Amino acid sequence: MTTHSSNTKTPWELLGRGILSENPIFRLALSMCPAVGISTTVMNGLMLGVAVLLVQVFSSVTISLFKDQIHPRIRIPTYTLTIATWVTVIDLVMAAYLPGAYAKMGIFIKLIVAFAIITMRLEMFACKEKVSDSFWDGVGMGLGFMVGMVVIGFVRELLGSGAIFGYDVLGFKPLLFFILPSAGFFVVGLMMAFFNWIELVYKRKKGMQS
Repeated sequence: MTTHSSNTKTPWELLGRGILSENPIFRLALSMCPAVGISTTVMNGLMLGVAVLLVQVFSSVTISLFKDQIHPRIRIPTYTLTIATWVTVIDLVMAAYLPGAYAKMGIFIKLIVAFAIITMRLEMFACKEKVSDSFWDGVGMGLGFMVGMVVIGFVRELLGSGAIFGYDVLGFKPLLFFILPSAGFFVVGLMMAFFNWIELVYKRKKGMQS
């Protein structure tokens, strides 16, 4: 499959796009299952975020390296096989070196194979762009997901348990509601509204300056 690179963004722009303008959770609303299911604490959000970041980067680089050898008709199965390979590697590493964290989120690590954000970036970017650009795009999208998970975990852990990283900081549990799965949707909705507001303010200021 012959492709031509069309990316004109710098590494910093690719990073910023993944974290802000195309944040997988707060802007694109992708991979919502883990955002709601596992993000009850900062640590859970951070650990799953790191796993997704690594899988995204390794998968993007792999597909970019071999994009010219991938036939268009088998590109989706190839993406899935590539993602599954890296998920297996990350899964085994976490099970061996972080058994405590792995025990809490093992099923979600395996579900990374089905995360829409990773497959989407392979199809939209990595299979068309050079390796260096695919690397930075993967880092940006992975960091965007990780930031989203940490923010959600921070809000839910603080308001639900009165703690951060397991350490009691408030001395009481303000709103146990935030520990429940339904609270995950509530927090995600608030953060989506916040990101939309930031974008609106930015566009207004940019319009006034021009």
